[in-house]
Amino acid sequence: MRELMFTAVMILTLSASGLAVEKNPAAIEPVPHQTVVYKTVDDISLKLHLFNPQGHQAGDKAAAIVFFFGGGWNSGTPSQFYRQSAYLASRGVVAACAEYRVKGRHKTSPAECVKDGKSAVRWMRTHAQELGINPAMLAAGGGSAGGHIAAAIGSLQGFEEAGEDLSVSSRPNALVLFNPVYDNGPGGFGHASVKAYWQEFSPLHNISAKTPPTIVFLGDTDKLIPVATAQRYKALMEKAGVRSELHLYQGQPHGFFNVARYSETLLETDKFLTSLGYLKGAPTLQLQ
Repeated sequence: MRELMFTAVMILTLSASGLAVEKNPAAIEPVPHQTVVYKTVDDISLKLHLFNPQGHQAGDKAAAIVFFFGGGWNSGTPSQFYRQSAYLASRGVVAACAEYRVKGRHKTSPAECVKDGKSAVRWMRTHAQELGINPAMLAAGGGSAGGHIAAAIGSLQGFEEAGEDLSVSSRPNALVLFNPVYDNGPGGFGHASVKAYWQEFSPLHNISAKTPPTIVFLGDTDKLIPVATAQRYKALMEKAGVRSELHLYQGQPHGFFNVARYSETLLETDKFLTSLGYLKGAPTLQLQ
């Protein structure tokens, strides 16, 4: 087995000010320690951008998380969650930022986004020993449409890529959702794009006792996700007997977590994952 060594210095610049949607241009973006191909479709190779704890190697049993970027299933890049991943790696978690097919680059539908999300989780579990992770402590997270993907692979049946080993579960063990567009029903986000199969596709409409424990971050002025939707999601989760946390941020719009409340949301993520046993000790993140 090949060691997964810590090959780059992680520089994490935390800011609680600046634009609500765009990244802080003064922040220095961390560099992944390695990339690996987790899926090939036709001539498209999809990669995981990995951040590893210091001294990490194959055979370890670290907790892990895979992040999915936002962009309306149309665009976006894995670098959106590089800073969160670098911090979590510094806390002992193997963090991956996943590429997945999007309409703008690959002419695909939202269904392929979910298929790729499930493939990423399944690949990580299949390669757990090589990656040095515990396959029973694998979380998924994401923002906006990426938050939808994480929520979807936590609840939806089907949307599995043909030819994969379905005996390996594609369901994460925990979810970290940043303003997720997880209601795709009539009146919900993207309904027109998934109208033919929205009932099977919308996480809000597929919650069950198998849905993983979840933390959600939402600004109360988000124009894509009403607070009432998030509250309904939380209520349905609790009705199903599943742990659900909802953190609302006053005056914050869609995408606020990238900069405006970056530190606060990451600190709550740390606390949530620590409560599940994924992290140990007190958070090393300081609010600014």
